[in-house]
Amino acid sequence: MLTISGSPTPCSRSLRARRVLLAFALLLPLCLLLAICNGTVSIGIAETLSAIITFASGGEPSQATVIIGQIRLPRALLAALVGAVLASTGAATQGLFRNPLADPSLIGVTAGASLGASLAIVTAGGSVGGYLGFSLVSVGAFLGGLLTVVLVYRMAQSANGTSVATMLLAGIAVTALAGSIGSLLEYHASNDMLRRISLWRMGGLDGANYPRLLIAGIICTAVLLALPRFAPALNALLLGESEARHLGIDVDRVKWGLITWVAVGVGASVALAGTIAFVGLVVPHIVRLLTGPDHRTLIPACALAGASLLLVADTLARTVMAPSELPVGVVTALIGVPFFISLLRRRYQYGMQ
Repeated sequence: MLTISGSPTPCSRSLRARRVLLAFALLLPLCLLLAICNGTVSIGIAETLSAIITFASGGEPSQATVIIGQIRLPRALLAALVGAVLASTGAATQGLFRNPLADPSLIGVTAGASLGASLAIVTAGGSVGGYLGFSLVSVGAFLGGLLTVVLVYRMAQSANGTSVATMLLAGIAVTALAGSIGSLLEYHASNDMLRRISLWRMGGLDGANYPRLLIAGIICTAVLLALPRFAPALNALLLGESEARHLGIDVDRVKWGLITWVAVGVGASVALAGTIAFVGLVVPHIVRLLTGPDHRTLIPACALAGASLLLVADTLARTVMAPSELPVGVVTALIGVPFFISLLRRRYQYGMQ
């Protein structure tokens, strides 16, 4: 078989994608260990591993065992789960909209979750309720995100099926509406409520604990196992909806399934950690440049890369201004925006040549 000189063959692209996937798989444990070792109190690698073993076996607790077992380990694991879900749902959303600049916030889930959390803070102070370590703010955020996505999806439905373009426009409209209602709530909120809303919207993992980690593990694992099953359909959708239907893909069912899992994943992530920007946008864009558009490797690679990125961002948030702590959403934005701008400039320059 003849190939154009310099153009990669399908076999070479597949081999490169597997190598990138392996590299991210090796990077994730290193980032996890980095996150557990570093903080206000630095702990060596050997002592960290010993503390993890002691904590897991229920041995005599030391200061390092308490710090790592009760504080850093659940926070690091939660960061990895949230980062993996945000990045993989971002890849699925970009595949659904056939736009590498799309992210899950386009369907209104982030705005709806923010509105739900703001409503809980203003009306009840976020202190009422609570189940398995979750406050009313988290519950309100999760329900707000789901209800918003249901509204957007229903608006995009018609007798001819579900229109992706209409879904995009409906998501923009509902996002603007949720922002307006949120601003109205803030106008009537007290100074303490305004501060809580502002800090929540910046994102943070300081509320991590094992009950939250258990619920996050169940929801996030379900999302991470479900999304790769849509990879063949997403690959077919890259050709267009008509072509995908000719290939035997039930396009409307795929849209409904993807939107549902994206809403569940992002809603849970926002409820657990607040609004964390740019992970669902930047990570899939970068990984796609490395692995190519095949969603069979793109989605798992995005999950690994997103987990690593949020672990690094949370480590920086805890250590840059120690003992103070930066909101992790601010750190991801500071990392993501310059990197994303450089990618856009590079893509534009290559496109003009």
